[in-house]
Amino acid sequence: MTATSTAAPRRKRTAMEVLASVRQPKVAVMLALGFSSGLPFLLTANTFGYWLRDEGTGLKAIGFISWVGLAYTMKVFWAPIVDRVDVPLLGRLGRRRGWILFAQLLVALGLIGMASVGVAGGLTAIGAFALLTAFASATQDIAIDAWRIEAAADSDEVGLMTSAAQLGYRIALLVTDALVIAVAARVGWPMSYVGMAITMGIGVAATFFAFEPARADAVLHSKAPLWTPRGFFDAVIGPFVDFFAKHKAIGLVMLLAVALYRLPDFVMGPMYNPYYHDLGLTKDTVALVRGSVGLVATFVGIAIGGLSSVRLGVFRSLMIGVLLEGLGTSAFAILSLHADMPTFAAIMGLDSFAQAFAGVALVAYMSSLTGLGYTATQYALLSSTYALLGKFLKGFSGVAVETLARTHGLLGAYAVAFIGTGLMAIPPLLLFLLLWRLHKTPAPAAV
Repeated sequence: MTATSTAAPRRKRTAMEVLASVRQPKVAVMLALGFSSGLPFLLTANTFGYWLRDEGTGLKAIGFISWVGLAYTMKVFWAPIVDRVDVPLLGRLGRRRGWILFAQLLVALGLIGMASVGVAGGLTAIGAFALLTAFASATQDIAIDAWRIEAAADSDEVGLMTSAAQLGYRIALLVTDALVIAVAARVGWPMSYVGMAITMGIGVAATFFAFEPARADAVLHSKAPLWTPRGFFDAVIGPFVDFFAKHKAIGLVMLLAVALYRLPDFVMGPMYNPYYHDLGLTKDTVALVRGSVGLVATFVGIAIGGLSSVRLGVFRSLMIGVLLEGLGTSAFAILSLHADMPTFAAIMGLDSFAQAFAGVALVAYMSSLTGLGYTATQYALLSSTYALLGKFLKGFSGVAVETLARTHGLLGAYAVAFIGTGLMAIPPLLLFLLLWRLHKTPAPAAV
């Protein structure tokens, strides 16, 4: 007989031990950083579209200007810099915290710029500040996502930190999708955007309370500097080599499944608020439903999404999540026939639950695919992959609705577009079913 290693596997923590860790300060920090991450997103997307529509901007222009969100899909190109280079001056806070704070300050500056020039200053000017905000927000996401994964002590804490991040993120989406609309109805869009810039202070405070992940920091500082040939190759190419070395050809299927997963949410994104406007729903109605039914449904979706990932497994949760996404998106077509308050609330609740559930499942899955030393770049690759196609296609959403309106009428065009977008849930469902089957199939025994 040959001697083999008999090292005991790490004991998996009990549910009570995991729940007890909720009281850790870093979970509260993660909640606030998740809020900071989510705050700028809709302010350069759906909510921005509402502002533009209020000022009489056409649907085509609203759709095309939503392409400022492509900054989120390009972040993989500068993620190696965030991974390997300290921010001048702010780098004394640590690499992760320095980049987070730098990006937060840029986001606030971009929002104030949008408020200052307004729609009256021209779409080019306000679009430029929206692009700055989106670029800074994407950079913030790179650093916060890396901190979330590296600050966790084990896989259980990754799930816990992910849930806290998603909760904070979804709260921010509700604030920028509901509260800001109610505020805009009273003080105008520019002042509401200034208020959102000030609210970024929540994330700034959390950055000062965060700690720099020592374990990951030691690994990163052990690598060759970025400006050396070896360091540049490792920073730019190394994350991809590491990813495909682990997952082989199946990695391509993973990336394709991730790329298609959020299409039901993304493609019609710029049209939601113009749709409500054209249905005749008031800002107060939209804000009330989002801030009540939408808020509760989001919390429930996050909780059940996290529980499902533990009890049913990540692949089953991903498949349930994408089915819910498709159903939630398609349901908005009903409003073209019946747009009273109870119907609107029910559909908003379903969609909020679906997005929260699916978001937790996808983030947990992507987080599990990263490796220490390449966290920021690999997660940026995955998150850019899931956002790229949807954010590109959503730029044509206004064109699609206006084209369909010629034969179906405006509200009918919205309905057809929402149903068609909901059907986009089928391809990622089939891909994750395939990945689940491959994951369950045991590797052949070595001869």
